[in-house]
Amino acid sequence: MTTLLQTLFNGLALGCVYALIALGFSLVHKASHVVNFAHGSLLLLGGYLVTVLHDDLGFAGAVLVALAGTAAAAVLEALVLRRLRRSASAVPTILTIGVDILLLTELARRIGGEVLRSGDPWGADVVTFAGITVPETRIACLVVTLALVGAFLAAFRWSRWGLAVRALSLDEEAAALMGVRGNRLRTHAWALAGVMATVAAVFLAAFPTPGLDRGTGHIALAAFPAAVLGGLGSVGGALLGSLVVGMAEATAVGYQQHLDVLGGGLADIVPYLVMVLVLMARPQGLLGSKELSRV
Repeated sequence: MTTLLQTLFNGLALGCVYALIALGFSLVHKASHVVNFAHGSLLLLGGYLVTVLHDDLGFAGAVLVALAGTAAAAVLEALVLRRLRRSASAVPTILTIGVDILLLTELARRIGGEVLRSGDPWGADVVTFAGITVPETRIACLVVTLALVGAFLAAFRWSRWGLAVRALSLDEEAAALMGVRGNRLRTHAWALAGVMATVAAVFLAAFPTPGLDRGTGHIALAAFPAAVLGGLGSVGGALLGSLVVGMAEATAVGYQQHLDVLGGGLADIVPYLVMVLVLMARPQGLLGSKELSRV
């Protein structure tokens, strides 16, 4: 029973981190119809800025600078991708792969073989209740994620900004005729995705993980299946998919000794395995809608 409770909590905490990353994927796709494969390198950039600046600026100051730095991802959309909107749909997505390779290569060069600490205020403190041990960082992760996701969902559902994003996603031309400023909304979407990536990076680099290393950005690849199986472009689907993937991965880790017959490293492939199984049964994702086309 203790193992089950520990696994459930770990899955929930991991799902929260994935939710922040998957929301970034979904929001960018919804606003600009681009799959941003540079999202992982933005996550690593945000975490790197926090780790190198916290000694001079303090943890809060470093996080603020990192948030501003990753929000500047909107510059990529404004200066480059916006010029390619009339190109084939795959061109902007391929461009983000190139940006991801360049940024990851430079960050990996700077980090090298080191493991960097973020200087977060929670340290290695833990809380014990109901027979399980929970790091304070994971409790903070739950609280921060719930606050951010709740604020985002409220704005997306009830604000004029959220209505405009939904209208832009459905029909750009009709939205423009109704006065929706598409370029501004796309900039907001990219900036917000960068901000959420930095918040995710802070918790990925915190205890119980050793810290930030050159491979931390690849964790975003595990959140991409969460966005896809939930229905790429579906905000609710991104949240649901993140919880499913987080729970599945935590279960694979918690019960690894009972799953040796399947081989080691099962947790690394679980997100993709879950994605494949879901898409085989429901190609549009858990909460995605089927595309209709006239013939």
